Amino acid sequence: MKFEEYQGKTVFITGAASGIGQAQAIAFLENGANVFGFDLDEAGLIYLQQQFPGQFSYCLGSVSNKKDVEQSFFNVISLFKQIDILCNTAGILDGFAKTLGTDEALWDAVMDTNLKGTYFVTNTILPHMVERKSGVIINMASIAGLVAGGGGAAYTASKHAIVGYTKQLDLDYCREGIRANAIAPGAIQTPMTKADFEGDGEMAKWVADETPAGRWAQPYEVANLTLFLASSAADYIHGTIMPIDGGWLTK
Repeated sequence: MKFEEYQGKTVFITGAASGIGQAQAIAFLENGANVFGFDLDEAGLIYLQQQFPGQFSYCLGSVSNKKDVEQSFFNVISLFKQIDILCNTAGILDGFAKTLGTDEALWDAVMDTNLKGTYFVTNTILPHMVERKSGVIINMASIAGLVAGGGGAAYTASKHAIVGYTKQLDLDYCREGIRANAIAPGAIQTPMTKADFEGDGEMAKWVADETPAGRWAQPYEVANLTLFLASSAADYIHGTIMPIDGGWLTK
């Protein structure tokens, strides 16, 4: 997908080193945007920097560490001067653990990354967007934010929270030039879901069979949706949770 409007824009992406986040980064970079990645995995970030020298830069850190987030904001503003689009993509799974199988450490880890991380990054970058009266925020929800069965207790709770947070975020700031939406992926083949493909791959086959489209999606498909949602063509889409799930929610 080609969008000339991204030329000269700056996109901040968490979880940019792999999976959906990396695919989002590549999609924006190929459309002429400057991209700043934030992740714990330097190898994936170095790969992007090598592929798009001068266009891509990064900062290592955790979205759940406020100081890391603030440092990354300082770095991107120093380098690119502005942030036009924020993609809160970083997230972790919980191994489909039921609540009785979820100890406090697992609960906190999932909530700190998926929910508090989104809050930290948003609250760090949002004042800059409000000051400029312009900004697009795309959060990463999940079908687990809309129905049960897409994750365990902690993951499902965190993604339901992202849905509510996104709606409130847009309602509170849309009159100040901010537009916030979320994407709700279903079965996407990423490093985060590699366990489903291990061994005989029976889990991956089961998921594909249960998906009306009959297959898993690739990260670039979510990235293509991101390009549209962040574009001026989607300017009247506000506070929406956009599924990309091969029909899973139609069942």
